[in-house]
Amino acid sequence: METLENEDSSFHYFIDEGLITDVVRVIKTGKEASVHQCRANPATGENLVALKLYHPLDRRDFRDESLYRDGEWIKERRIRVALEKRTRFGREVQGSIWVNREWETLTALSEGGAPVPRPIAATHDAILMSYVGDAEMAAPQLRSVRPDRDEAQDLFEQLIRAIEMMLFRNVIHGDLSAYNVLVWDGRVTVIDLPQAVDPRKNRHAEALLERDVTRICEHFERYGVRSSPKSIVSDLWTGWTFAELVPEELRVELEL
Repeated sequence: METLENEDSSFHYFIDEGLITDVVRVIKTGKEASVHQCRANPATGENLVALKLYHPLDRRDFRDESLYRDGEWIKERRIRVALEKRTRFGREVQGSIWVNREWETLTALSEGGAPVPRPIAATHDAILMSYVGDAEMAAPQLRSVRPDRDEAQDLFEQLIRAIEMMLFRNVIHGDLSAYNVLVWDGRVTVIDLPQAVDPRKNRHAEALLERDVTRICEHFERYGVRSSPKSIVSDLWTGWTFAELVPEELRVELEL
């Protein structure tokens, strides 16, 4: 009953705000959230949108966030202690951090041109974003796509480019796999970013990047795409490190 009330409340909020007109169907359910296809108010610039609704706290499968929160500093001691002890209040804070991180990451990446859904609006437990697919079918996960050799090579290159674009905007997905990449009309879209980390702060960033790249390389290897994850990571990390050392104004000149 709590789940239904939580969903109804979130749906009504976005309807009352004039962002969606109605909820069409469930696209996906997972450990932490469900995603719903909705008809959008044309004012959003979309015909259809996706509403990602996080489950109530007692239904969320919170992973150990210490790996992803490394390097982050919460000023208020009361909140730090609550997070460490995983009290009810700490779980509420953790839940808000999870949603806020995804919203902020989607916003930064979308504005930077990375292939992610465009965020439209958010509450403490839901994010409304652009929808990938059409009225009859949501874009499938990469794991469900069976490309031929040339298609696989193209999708692989798109994803490595996406990882690079994210990295140069100081974002590492941290949990990238064939389960959180959508494919539609031959184009990839990266989803599910609440655990994303900032490589400038997180000591595990390079290892997380290597894990992301390795998973993608291993997935495409079964379709005949040969690659070297370690070489790709080395090139990406070296390029990002150099870019971080170059003043922003010079970077702009170099890009021009």
